[in-house]
Amino acid sequence: MLAALSLLLTTPAHAIELTGQLTQGGFVTGRTTPGATVLLGDRALMVGKDGLFVFGFGRDQAPTAQLTIIHSNGESEQQMLDIAQREFDIQRINNMEQAKVTPNPADLARIKADQEKINEVRGGAPTESQDFLVPFIWPAQGPISGVYGSQRILNGEPRAPHYGLDIAAPEGSPVVAPAPGWVRLVASDFFLTGGTIIIDHGFGVQSAFIHMKALQAKIGTYVRQGEVIGHVGQTGRATGPHLHWGMTWLDVRLDPAFWVPADGNLAAQN
Repeated sequence: MLAALSLLLTTPAHAIELTGQLTQGGFVTGRTTPGATVLLGDRALMVGKDGLFVFGFGRDQAPTAQLTIIHSNGESEQQMLDIAQREFDIQRINNMEQAKVTPNPADLARIKADQEKINEVRGGAPTESQDFLVPFIWPAQGPISGVYGSQRILNGEPRAPHYGLDIAAPEGSPVVAPAPGWVRLVASDFFLTGGTIIIDHGFGVQSAFIHMKALQAKIGTYVRQGEVIGHVGQTGRATGPHLHWGMTWLDVRLDPAFWVPADGNLAAQN
């Protein structure tokens, strides 16, 4: 899952190992002494009882980020992290229903209400569950039709970047949980995202699955890796059947492609 980086931050008394991707859209895990305080910039990170902490970088992350460890005995250490900068694709999508591209005031109000529900889930207190440490599997099988970070041009109009991975598959194809976790949101008819499910893997790491149909997951339940949570659809703002899989750490949007083995989706290799 997160084997691209193995970096030791050292002082005479301590060594902190980081594992992950120091790049835009990347995710990093680390361990320090239990009871330590960890800061990424001025943001305090959750530190587990065993010293585990995590952090991630968004699409537009600057080239550097400062990590600070303050141990319970008062000793502190700092490391300036170099964050790789990526070039993102431009994706043009035409022939989309114009009402989905430029919604009317009533639909805008609905979009806002939908987003508030999503924000409430993402803004909740992170749990100490470590389900995100399980090697992830692909939630669906199919060609990749959209990648993380690409600038979207919809019917000729620039829109927000694409913050996920799109997997094209026949409508009705199963969607499975890529890792264990608690189901925090189940919505069948959001305006833009259609059938939407969010699974919480712990420490603020969440997976979102959208444009689905025939949702099977139930809010508040625990799903196991590989369990069917619903089926591929084309609900919401979609031009064809596909699964959009997005990942976040707190409010930071991550690249799902880093979480799964490239050879785990055989249909994408053809």
